[in-house]
Amino acid sequence: MNITGIARPVRLRLVMAAAVVAIATLAIPLSQIASSRRAEAAATADGPKPSIVLVHGAWADSGSWDGVVKRLQADGYTVYAPPNPLQGLPYDSAYLADFLHSISGPIVLVGHSYGGAVITNAATGDPQVKALVYVDAFAPAQGQTLAQLLAAYPGSCAVPANLNVVPFPGAPSGVGDAYIKQSVYPSCMANGLPAAEAHVLAVTQRPIATVALTQQSGVPGWKTIPSWAVVGTADHAIPLALQLAMAKRAHAHITEVDASHLSMISNPGVVTNVILDAVRATS
Repeated sequence: MNITGIARPVRLRLVMAAAVVAIATLAIPLSQIASSRRAEAAATADGPKPSIVLVHGAWADSGSWDGVVKRLQADGYTVYAPPNPLQGLPYDSAYLADFLHSISGPIVLVGHSYGGAVITNAATGDPQVKALVYVDAFAPAQGQTLAQLLAAYPGSCAVPANLNVVPFPGAPSGVGDAYIKQSVYPSCMANGLPAAEAHVLAVTQRPIATVALTQQSGVPGWKTIPSWAVVGTADHAIPLALQLAMAKRAHAHITEVDASHLSMISNPGVVTNVILDAVRATS
């Protein structure tokens, strides 16, 4: 019997089988790589998630955003809540503008109360800022002051009789740090919140330099940047009529909520959803 003649076909079949297995084994990682590349391409097409920058207002601090921060982080967003110096509109706006320049990629900029005036000025001319979100906030036009706006729409509890003004080192003549009186704070700023929480907020409030109320606003960012507004219908600090007038002038997408001046504390879910609406509309 010719054993050699029989062995050759057997060896050939074994070699062919091994080759098939090797090709099949190679095909698995190749398909996985192709799938991964498709996923990466899709992610690139969608663009990077914007960073969310939250700016607090007067008589508050960055902690007022805690409920919103937790929700945005849970959705995978990078969030910043820098301190607002509360030293005056030109200074605070320049401070925020410099902070924004340290961030890479698109930004959704959110401002509460006086922080709305700050983002209005800081965002002007910054191509990274894709959306502005105003939360119970000022959105002044060029040349306007906060004092003028409040005088045009009476009803604010943030009047001189409810303020405690104290000196600070290096202050210009006639300028001081203004606090809302602790006895007034719960009904003025935090109506609707539990009394114990409102009293803690009254104690931990940060003051604003009185000069900020009389400094003129510059060219507003909302002239060229899409904007959204959360308006607290029970706001005692910035009258509802004033908030609506500013939001409509800015052509903002308006969401009304039954809340006080601190809707990001009492209704963080509503505020977060409006921020995400701005993200989706501008991404």
